[in-house]
Amino acid sequence: MKKNRREFLKITGFAGISVAGASILPGFANEKNKGNIPDREIDEKDQSIIGLYGAWANSLNANKLPPFSFRNQKWPDLEKWRKAAKDRVVERLAIPDIGGLPKVTIKKQYNYDGLHIEELSWQLPYGRPTEAILLKPQNAKGQLPGILALHDHAANKYFGCHKITRTSDKQHSLMKYHQEHYYSGIAWANEIAKRGYVVLVADAFAFASRRVMLQDVPTRQRNGLTDPGLENSEGIASYNTWAADHEHIMAKSLFCAGTTWPGVFYAEDQKALDVLCARADVDADKVGCGGLSGGGLRTVFLAGLDPRIKCAVDVGFMSTWKDFLLNRSYTHTWMTYVPLLPNELDFPDILSLRAPLPILVLNDSDDQLYTLPEMNQAEKVLAEVYKKAGAEDRFKCSYYPGPHKFDDKMQQEAFNWFDQWLKA
Repeated sequence: MKKNRREFLKITGFAGISVAGASILPGFANEKNKGNIPDREIDEKDQSIIGLYGAWANSLNANKLPPFSFRNQKWPDLEKWRKAAKDRVVERLAIPDIGGLPKVTIKKQYNYDGLHIEELSWQLPYGRPTEAILLKPQNAKGQLPGILALHDHAANKYFGCHKITRTSDKQHSLMKYHQEHYYSGIAWANEIAKRGYVVLVADAFAFASRRVMLQDVPTRQRNGLTDPGLENSEGIASYNTWAADHEHIMAKSLFCAGTTWPGVFYAEDQKALDVLCARADVDADKVGCGGLSGGGLRTVFLAGLDPRIKCAVDVGFMSTWKDFLLNRSYTHTWMTYVPLLPNELDFPDILSLRAPLPILVLNDSDDQLYTLPEMNQAEKVLAEVYKKAGAEDRFKCSYYPGPHKFDDKMQQEAFNWFDQWLKA
């Protein structure tokens, strides 16, 4: 069973998926309602992933303009709205206090493929040290604009910052496959650095150096597994399956601690942003962020709430709470959800908190993680906010054919967007 499950994950390669439910995914979205409803044929378009409860649950917020959306007429003033809405989002996220600027250790530095690379680490008040990779053009002088590049989820918690970087010709086979599958074989953090940026990629909470180690949990929870080494691809696959099954435990435990997974993400991503902005070689007034899927999720909250992000690119993570509720929550990680917030802001409204600062949203029209009508609706929400804010030219949404990915053509649009707003 576990082997078949791993094969399925390898084949589908859902970059934003919560594999906690992966074993039930095949055919699940099209599962026919098994209930006995007399005298009518069930129309599949009227079905939901929670059966007859879907229509009722959706009705709780359906056709209601969220009270903290700038689209609501009760908010004529942009700044007053932003303060009130941000305060509410911060309250719902229950962001933990994890201290000030961490002390950064440069573990190693070298040049590769025209780039100067630094392998960094810093210790937060909990867990093992965060490891990160910093890239900038070799022999660069003076201050450069900065990019906080946010790696994806991809049902692979064993790896983090190496998913979107390359630091030598000897690349791990799993990372080579990963970049070929999602990024047209490109380490996109390297490529944007070559265009004249200081780029920082840090391991996110619960990934790579920040992952939950098997040795640190009770024996009864390990399923007979031990922490695998880099050379053990089969062991890494087993770990990722275990980590997927552990997601609901982490999420529920964080709720019990009075915080949320997006809140922890935000706190740790802010520390990485602190590290980037504090560097002498970075122009802290010209810093952007972006990422695919799980990186897109983190972009929504970080770019929505932190005004230091002057330009943002959200890739493969933009839809509505309705889409998650009725259609696609089973394809998404436990890291997505913030209790009560859907009563007050739709998902795209969170990102709109940055208006009028520029945002580019890149969608895949055949993305298996969302439905196209709700991606379109999210675009309309963002467009309406930016129009009301008098910043229509600072929002753009593009669609590319194909499944969940951040391919070379999408990267070119993203890089040009960063250049437009961070190099002016």
